[in-house]
Amino acid sequence: MNVQIESASNDLGTLDEQQVQRIRRKSISVLVAGQILGGLGGGATLTLGSLLIVSISGLDSLAGMAATMNTLGAALMAIPLALMAQKHGRRISLSSGALLAASGVVVIIAAAFLNFWPLLMLGMLVLGTGAAMNLQSRFAATDLSTKATRGRDLSVVVWSTTIGAVIGPNLFEPGEVIAKYIDLPPYTGGFLIAMCAQLAGALVYWIGLRPDPLRIAQRQALGRPGSGQPRRGGWHILRSSVPSRRAVLTVALSHMYMVSMMSMTPIHMQHHGATLTLIGFTISMHVAGMYALSPVFGWLTDKCGSRVIILAGQALLITASILVWTNSADHVVTTIALLSLGLGWSASTVAGSTMISGAVGINERPQLQGTSDLCMSLAGVLGGLCAGPILATIGFQGLALVLLALAVIMIMLNIKSSTSETIHE
Repeated sequence: MNVQIESASNDLGTLDEQQVQRIRRKSISVLVAGQILGGLGGGATLTLGSLLIVSISGLDSLAGMAATMNTLGAALMAIPLALMAQKHGRRISLSSGALLAASGVVVIIAAAFLNFWPLLMLGMLVLGTGAAMNLQSRFAATDLSTKATRGRDLSVVVWSTTIGAVIGPNLFEPGEVIAKYIDLPPYTGGFLIAMCAQLAGALVYWIGLRPDPLRIAQRQALGRPGSGQPRRGGWHILRSSVPSRRAVLTVALSHMYMVSMMSMTPIHMQHHGATLTLIGFTISMHVAGMYALSPVFGWLTDKCGSRVIILAGQALLITASILVWTNSADHVVTTIALLSLGLGWSASTVAGSTMISGAVGINERPQLQGTSDLCMSLAGVLGGLCAGPILATIGFQGLALVLLALAVIMIMLNIKSSTSETIHE
């Protein structure tokens, strides 16, 4: 079969449907492997980044900057990686993103040796390329999908993030043993593991994505109506396409909702006497909600349609807010609320991303996907920055009620059906 696929890659115009589906399944397997490695790197570094920044700077107020700079890096690289994919294919884009993320680790370790925290911030920014690459991977899974399989293909790659995200934090201690053995500064061993994971991911993408699924999809699209039209940029697509605008806003606002509530939960629980173990369990349940059932939401999206699952996701987000508002002092209620928050994010993000992949043809899809990832990352940054002052002013319950406005906007965006919308195969 590998011989057939490699032969097909040399003559993409002769691919039949059976060959395309074999390449589709192979590509998804490669993307899952790369996503696990990418999640491993991310899971091992964000918490260590906070500890390292405080250790070098001596300022507790900078602890949150590790996640902020990582997210900003993901936002800055979203469109460049998408443009690279559009021009050179997913193989080049994803492997380059992994290599760039690995170079960020080199900068971070150098900053730790120099005891210079501004350089550490730069390293975290570059490392954010890995997050942008992971976001692009879920879209890459849909390059050769049809309308009937798009949600499931995307959600399987999203789900695979769970493995790395769960394993990553457990590598703190082994990482520190490695760091001590080779005389690295404290809190840098986990970053070394992340660098190795990103380098392995780059190799997986470089070798595994042959033939390139996006290039095949582009070649298959030749001759279809509209294939010769000029390609629009992502922002132009958003201005002219209602389905694209609706889908991108849904994904971005759902992410803002999740980040705003999730980021303030540990502070709220600590103020109400929760132990670190209980706080950790609550966040673990939240992460499980975000990823564990994503294949189910992908299957439901294919069966019921993106809009139905998006509305179900908003119902789960609203449930989280109502639970917090009614009894936020109860740690069990808060844990259930965070689980509901994760499930709502999962349903909305999987269905919204599926809608994005079907809103335009393959020749414009990477541009729209990159713009969506940019908006999603920036929304997360904005949510995290605004949540703190809101919490300080009106409390956790007040924050939960304010976030309901985002759900109302998303429901209004998706409640009306439009017969003019086109779904691209």
